[in-house]
Amino acid sequence: MDVIVFFGLLVATTSAVRGVWSPCGLSMLSSITPMAEAGRGNRFGRTASWFLVGAVFGGVSLGLIASLAAGAVGVIDPSDSVRWAIAGVLALCTAGIDLGVFRVELPIFKRQVNDAWLRRYRSWVYGAGFGWQIGFGVATYIMTAGVFLTIVLAVLTANPVAAVAIGATFGVVRGTAVFIGRSATTPGALGAIHARLDARSEASRLAAAGSQVLAATVLVGLGIGPVAGVVALGALAGALVWQRGQVRTTAPA
Repeated sequence: MDVIVFFGLLVATTSAVRGVWSPCGLSMLSSITPMAEAGRGNRFGRTASWFLVGAVFGGVSLGLIASLAAGAVGVIDPSDSVRWAIAGVLALCTAGIDLGVFRVELPIFKRQVNDAWLRRYRSWVYGAGFGWQIGFGVATYIMTAGVFLTIVLAVLTANPVAAVAIGATFGVVRGTAVFIGRSATTPGALGAIHARLDARSEASRLAAAGSQVLAATVLVGLGIGPVAGVVALGALAGALVWQRGQVRTTAPA
């Protein structure tokens, strides 16, 4: 497997998981549950299945767009080292964003799905419609810069099929998250689900950032040289320590 394809799939997965903690993702886990669907006269399994289908199509849609650029990269046919170096440098940038080095505020693109659909349309319409928007990755709240890196890596595969596969992977992971709420048959059970998610929020953030740091280190090392990979990792760590020090220095006493 091409190393860029590998990291594309890895970053797509961790970025999709991180998306569960977006306001939109958490809203879905409150809006599409056995309890909520029963109140609307629908079956949770049916609505959740349509949500998954929509999310997969959303991810494939994102992958198809990336595949057009991937095809262009394939025509240009840059060397592997050039593709690795570009991917590594961009992974270094997105990791820096997630770790707060560049002080870019996350989430980005603060857009919710339209919850009026829940009252206006049939379950398969809002299930698939919400799923597509979630699976597309950039249509609602973006919780990690890894979403952008996912697109970049899909393009840099220089392989349209691989680009679609990376997009589809993102969509599948985002879509299956709706089943986290399958045990929410009572308000208490729903509250317990959200409490467990809240306890794991920081871990999901670090996992998303960590996959990008790993991608940056390996890809820079392959594209430019092992020393460059170590320097890139050291620079990111140093910038993070400096930034945290600045925050502590400027914090009110």
